[in-house]
Amino acid sequence: MNTTPELQQAALVLAATGVPVLPLRAGKVPFANCPACTGTACGGRPHMRQAGPCTCAAPCHAWAAATTDPHVLTSPAWTAAWRRAACLAYHPGGAGLTVVDLDNPAALTWARDTLPPTRTVTTTRGEHWIYRGVMRSSNAVRPGVDIKSTMSYARWLGPGAGPLTALPDTVRALAVRQTPARPAPHITTAVAAVPVPVGGGGCRHRTPAFLDRGIHMAEQQITSASNAVHATVYRTFLAVLSTHGRCGCLTDTHMTRLFTAAQAKGETLRHCTEAWTNARTRLGL
Repeated sequence: MNTTPELQQAALVLAATGVPVLPLRAGKVPFANCPACTGTACGGRPHMRQAGPCTCAAPCHAWAAATTDPHVLTSPAWTAAWRRAACLAYHPGGAGLTVVDLDNPAALTWARDTLPPTRTVTTTRGEHWIYRGVMRSSNAVRPGVDIKSTMSYARWLGPGAGPLTALPDTVRALAVRQTPARPAPHITTAVAAVPVPVGGGGCRHRTPAFLDRGIHMAEQQITSASNAVHATVYRTFLAVLSTHGRCGCLTDTHMTRLFTAAQAKGETLRHCTEAWTNARTRLGL
């Protein structure tokens, strides 16, 4: 019996409440990108977004495809995907939520002893604890514990039981502890070999807080890249330089932070240096 109409209808009902949804195929994995987007041939721009939908007509780019638009959900490309879909998923961050995915009894015990009660959903191996608020997603923050929020998806298993609780600092701290240690002696040498753009010595059109926030978001973007890391690093460097490359506010410290984030994702010093140099060249810096 084909249950696709039921999945599609469930998706429309959920989307009407403001929850971005997407289909998953067997194995609880997203549909592969369409031919135009294979290998992020389209540039992978949806991976730079904090919420879907992706601009492709098909359900491409995993979590970035999640949408609340009924016209998209019932379009021919999406209808074809629903016919082959095995289950329904949603983008928690796009709905203003964070899911703490607890996959074993020990993880459940830890959550009950440590986290404030909130809405819970039973899964095949444990529970989803759903909080109101968003944060960056991070896997394996503890044994059997994943965090799904921005740039991630979770399987829809029903509305759950209990009231929503505000996202606690305890959960946010789990992801912070997963941030790779920054000091990397060899990075300083590479940064010193690449010139910082020279400008007026101060950011005249932005505040220092804006710059710091921009660098922090750039680090997060690099850290969250799931594929096409080198392209993501280049685009991120380009975005930072296009905003601050001519006003002289960037320092070696800012570059070190960006290089560190890139190397934590497996980029080499040579690739980091080339990406920074190419971005400067493109902008004429």
